[in-house]
Amino acid sequence: MVKNRFRIVAWLTYSADLFLAAASFYFAYWIRDVWIFSSFDRLVSLSSYQWLLFFIVPFWSLAFYYGGAYKFSYTLSPFKGILRLWAAIALGVVSLAAVIFIFKSLYFSRLFIITFGATNIVLATAGRFFVWFVTRRYRQFPMNVVIAGDGRSALRLAGIIENHRNWGLNLLGFVSEEPDGTIDSLSRQPMLGSIKDIPELIDRHIIDEVIFAVSQDRLSGLEDTLLLLEDEGIKTRIVLDIFPHMIARIHIDEIDNVPLLTFTTIPTDEFALFMKRVFDVAISSAALAVLSPVFALLAFFIKTTSRGPALFVQQRSGLNGRVFDFYKFRSMHHDAEKKKPALLTSNEMDGPAFKMRRDPRITAIGRIIRKTSMDELPQLWNVLKGDMSIVGPRPPLPSEVAKYERWQRRKLSMKPGITCIWQVSGRNLIRFQDWIKLDLEYIDNWSLWLDVKILFKTIPAIITGRGAY
Repeated sequence: MVKNRFRIVAWLTYSADLFLAAASFYFAYWIRDVWIFSSFDRLVSLSSYQWLLFFIVPFWSLAFYYGGAYKFSYTLSPFKGILRLWAAIALGVVSLAAVIFIFKSLYFSRLFIITFGATNIVLATAGRFFVWFVTRRYRQFPMNVVIAGDGRSALRLAGIIENHRNWGLNLLGFVSEEPDGTIDSLSRQPMLGSIKDIPELIDRHIIDEVIFAVSQDRLSGLEDTLLLLEDEGIKTRIVLDIFPHMIARIHIDEIDNVPLLTFTTIPTDEFALFMKRVFDVAISSAALAVLSPVFALLAFFIKTTSRGPALFVQQRSGLNGRVFDFYKFRSMHHDAEKKKPALLTSNEMDGPAFKMRRDPRITAIGRIIRKTSMDELPQLWNVLKGDMSIVGPRPPLPSEVAKYERWQRRKLSMKPGITCIWQVSGRNLIRFQDWIKLDLEYIDNWSLWLDVKILFKTIPAIITGRGAY
């Protein structure tokens, strides 16, 4: 309902943002070279600068997306939206400066970059206030809504609409499920009649939408009413709190025009998930190339200080229980798995996971690479293959999954990762139940920006080694 309006506003704003970014680029060149700073050394030709525009479009797009610059709502204050915008532009300018440094384009004027960032902030801010003004004007023509139902769902929906009148919805009142139905006196909206009176109400009132918040057994008898509203061209919606205790989000899909009511607790933004995969491939392939000397050095030390292969390969449970070969640098003696049953009584982690602070199976070099998390580096290959992601819940052993309670298995509903909220929150110092809850919190609140924040938090977590053993 309201979400489609936000999507339109987001696309229009995105187009305007890119246009204003390009305009700011040319305007900044003119300011630096011709107007205010003309007394400085002249810049090289504009054509020598224009190649940066090929980086500005993707960098600004990602910065705006990651920074939540297009998460619009009528309740979001313009000031908070502007702060998100400024943060995104600042991130874009820093990224642009990094590109200039990497390509060693020393002819670029630092004053030009600063002028470009300042100009972009001014023009983009003016653009946002223009969008805000236009959407306010748009909301002066509200949609007239009637709620069909007199139960708890109907009252809850009415309360939401009444408390957010600036959404552009005008609640005319209710129609009851039964002819003699009444509505709670707490509602400020009148009872207009019953569902069978809808044809008469259409003649007496201007109605744009009818929202049915009725009981499950009543839905099967609404076909004639729905067909009437369809013939009248009036939009119809049905409240889908069919199973009120479920935490899954509900949306409509279709397969070859067959509508499907979908319940899911995992992220559904296909574009964001695609960008997450692009990010995984880019980071893992680059890291594998850059760190190949480190891999060789670690493999040499592991092989020369203890018997056995440099890599430890173990089966782990991935997305929805898919079993895959999980790679780590070997940090234990080659016969560590055989010795594990004798150490189970020394397990320091509650739940099915096994963790032991002074595990006698760990080698001398193993303690170092565990403390610094270097033993996890081969998992970059798992990421490149698609078994894992850079950020996601840590993959458990199949034997551990077999001991999970039912609610804990939802941890497997998202692709596992090298780092996660658990790793940046204390790792093995956290109880198993809290570990699972952190993973579920990640799944329920996932966004690209959350992945970025976890990555930044991973750096100090590795440096301090807190909870790593």
